[in-house]
Amino acid sequence: MSNVVGLVTARGGSKGVPGKNIRSVGGKPLIAWTIEAALASSTLDRVVVSSDDPEILRIAAEFGAETPFVRPVELAGDRSGHTGVVIHAIEWLRQHGDEPDYIMTLQPTSPFRRPVDIDSAMQLARTRDVKAVMSVKPASEHPMWAKLIDDDGVMRPFIPHGQNGVQRQLLSDCYTINGAIYLNRCRDLEREKVMVPPGTLAYVMSVETSVDIDTPWDLMVADLLMRGQEDVRKAA
Repeated sequence: MSNVVGLVTARGGSKGVPGKNIRSVGGKPLIAWTIEAALASSTLDRVVVSSDDPEILRIAAEFGAETPFVRPVELAGDRSGHTGVVIHAIEWLRQHGDEPDYIMTLQPTSPFRRPVDIDSAMQLARTRDVKAVMSVKPASEHPMWAKLIDDDGVMRPFIPHGQNGVQRQLLSDCYTINGAIYLNRCRDLEREKVMVPPGTLAYVMSVETSVDIDTPWDLMVADLLMRGQEDVRKAA
């Protein structure tokens, strides 16, 4: 019986970047970086890939992940939420003799997530005995400075009572979801069907490890960063 399962979610129908999850980044398919980080962690008992795409499943298996099922078509559309995908995986595991306490959703679009991030998020959940932990990063721009633009081109504060002109150092720290780690206690997720329930704890990751790939530009930047890191390792 597994205590913690890592679930790599990788559907095949990306429109923004066709074939995104298996595009080359730093000399490997994008999904390989997430699989390798998951397998290198000390927390995950299994690393399972959920995909509707045979080529993604083939490549995932080559890099050591389990590919025991094909994701149902109804859970692989543009508007298919992650909650149904994760619950499907939990139910499949139970039907096949495994019932994990926690499931950690790992999206391939976060290739700079490290094994230590996976382990630290899990340790946080166990220490605090919570339903869920979600990874975040420091916000690049503070929402107090955000603007709306009227039809006539005039700016106004996005937050009506925002603190315009206040130095950043005087504002409270704020964070945004980075999409790298969603950790859920299985029984709570199945009962409540919410991946980010009230009381979810934040696991803070650095900006550098929070790169998220959603566009061709993101893919190019990630490839350059990965190759740069490899050059640094070779030179060390």
